[in-house]
Amino acid sequence: MPDTGLARAQGAGIFTLPNIISFARLCAVPVAIWLVLHHQFGGAFTLFILAGISDALDGWLARRRGGTALGAILDPLADKALMIGMYVTLAAISQLPDWLAILVVFRDLVIVGGVLLLWVASHPTAISPLLVSKLNTTLQIALVALVLGLDSLGASLDILRDVAIALVTASTLLSGAAYVIRTARAA
Repeated sequence: MPDTGLARAQGAGIFTLPNIISFARLCAVPVAIWLVLHHQFGGAFTLFILAGISDALDGWLARRRGGTALGAILDPLADKALMIGMYVTLAAISQLPDWLAILVVFRDLVIVGGVLLLWVASHPTAISPLLVSKLNTTLQIALVALVLGLDSLGASLDILRDVAIALVTASTLLSGAAYVIRTARAA
């Protein structure tokens, strides 16, 4: 059978540089969790910052070169795995309140569950990030970076941590409610 290039093109959609970077970020999640569990906050902070840089880099590359179907799944999967892993792990070692980790995870489950329910009910809906959700993601990332950074320095700054926790709580609740309302209207 002659080589039409189709097999190469399909393979190229998997092994793109943005996909490789996203996969590496996903593979870094258990390492980051291990570092936090072993109170290696400096290493966890560095890995978390590198993950953020890699997220920006793979996003930039995907926009410049064109994204793939795999990348559209792999990138947010790596991001969510890292954020959920960090929130649950930091709560498990009492560096964040356990109720906050539950709230962050529950919000994501409600959003994904709502989309899946609509899909099963033959009302598929496209997910596009809301402005409040982008703010929420930024605040969630900032809180993890703040906690890891403070812990790596042995600093407490409880007032700063408490303010960041309050902001993440408010934005998580607002973002979750906004998605529920938008999804309900779409149904």
